[in-house]
Amino acid sequence: MPAPSASAAVTPETAAPETAPPEGRPTALVTGASRGIGRETALALARAGYDVAFTARTVEEGQGAIPPRYSGDARAGIPVPGSLRTTRERIEALGVRALPVPMDLLDRESVREAAATVRREFGRVDVLVNNAVAHIAGNHDRFLDLDLDVAARTMSGNYLNQIALLQEVIPGMVARGGGTIVNMCSGSATADPPAPPGEGGWGVAYAASKAAFGRLAGAINAEYLDRGVRAFNLDPGFVVTDAGAARGGTGSIAERGFDPTPEDAPGRAVVWLVTSPDADRFLGKVIWTPKLVASLGI
Repeated sequence: MPAPSASAAVTPETAAPETAPPEGRPTALVTGASRGIGRETALALARAGYDVAFTARTVEEGQGAIPPRYSGDARAGIPVPGSLRTTRERIEALGVRALPVPMDLLDRESVREAAATVRREFGRVDVLVNNAVAHIAGNHDRFLDLDLDVAARTMSGNYLNQIALLQEVIPGMVARGGGTIVNMCSGSATADPPAPPGEGGWGVAYAASKAAFGRLAGAINAEYLDRGVRAFNLDPGFVVTDAGAARGGTGSIAERGFDPTPEDAPGRAVVWLVTSPDADRFLGKVIWTPKLVASLGI
């Protein structure tokens, strides 16, 4: 059977046969893992015995740069630490396989190629953590200042291209009889901002894209839960990452009463969700990380 084209989603019928990973370890794919929540989640899964593939745009230290939240901010590229290389070194130090994969969430073909690389190198994906988020200058602008092209690109990165990745990964899970997906959602998807952007609130372009993203887990469960594939929505809480701090605006959110969540807490929650037989009780819910880790003592 000929291989599917790069522009077409893989189906259970066209998915390449999957193989067991080396040494019988399960495998995980974590997107957006050069720093922050993604990196900590990748490390948590590595500590739990997973071989971990992970994506990001930044390949080497010193190359990381993100755009500002607001279009009026003159900073074109804000430097941030973190890279695929550093994450790889930290994962390999834990004694499991690390597979760094360059990926740009705003480039759909890049997303599909990343999935193909993981399938080729690891043979399978047991766990997918959709953590990557599209940072675009102006995606937190105020309503009348919002550039609709920025809103469209934000929606593509945080919703449509996430579907593209899921379409590449789910068929293999179905063919193998199961898998777990954890989508890092956002409180901005369901809660009204307590103030305007820049004064403790968030922009509608970002919030709307995360609201759309938040519908994917339920759709997956409706279609594939009886075939062994389950999907969770995990809200990490208010995590002040290096990127978030560099972009600015987190201080005003904290002043509105949002207590910061430790950067490694979502990773601990992910490991519990993908390994605990009790996790299925959270299907169909938005899981609040601070409450989960506190109640479980993890």
